[in-house]
Amino acid sequence: MDVREASLLFREILDLTAEFEVDVSAALSVNRRDFEAMQHLVMSGSLSPTEIARRLGVTTAAATVIVDRLTAVGHVHREPHPTDRRAVVVVPTPASVTQAMERIRPLIQGVDAALDDFSTEEQAAITEYLRRVAGVYREQLDR
Repeated sequence: MDVREASLLFREILDLTAEFEVDVSAALSVNRRDFEAMQHLVMSGSLSPTEIARRLGVTTAAATVIVDRLTAVGHVHREPHPTDRRAVVVVPTPASVTQAMERIRPLIQGVDAALDDFSTEEQAAITEYLRRVAGVYREQLDR
């Protein structure tokens, strides 16, 4: 099966993304699963342990262990839920959000800047290609 260079490069990007996540996880002194939870908290803000479990595809007991580990290293803390007095939310600490974004922001900005040398039409083609690739991923996940 012949695979085009763009597809091979996309595979390399996936591998590099995994390596980058390992690097950032190490910088934050967490494992990859805990870093995945941190990503959701950094992007979404406070989440319930149940929502963390849902997003990670783990049990609520496993999510509790993840939150305990993140709490122990100072990345998050628990607060009472704003509307359900029986529940809690997990809140990322501002220092941890800053620390994570200091590592992630240059990658995001660099990837975005890579489009600057392309014409509007080329950017539209790249965007459409990536939209279709994302669609292929979604189709495979929906099987």
